[in-house]
Amino acid sequence: MNPFQKFSELKKMRDEAMRIQRELQAEEMTVETNGVEIVINGAQEIKSLKTNNRSDEDIMGAVNEAVKKAQQTAAKKLSEMQGGLSGLLGGGGQ
Repeated sequence: MNPFQKFSELKKMRDEAMRIQRELQAEEMTVETNGVEIVINGAQEIKSLKTNNRSDEDIMGAVNEAVKKAQQTAAKKLSEMQGGLSGLLGGGGQ
């Protein structure tokens, strides 16, 4: 295989990863639990937090739920890229 082709494939994968990262940063979801409202993006950055005078335990539970939802979103996006990675790394057989 041409070594320059590998570089070209690596660049494509890097570009795809950067595109997915931008999409994750732009994708926001709202999680409401235990009277707490959190807006988080797919890159797991909390954009807003309304505690409504809830307990620390309620706030932690809501934050954990929001992070879990953001991780699921990121995993879904990254799985779109998985086929290209396995081919690039020599695991093309399915």
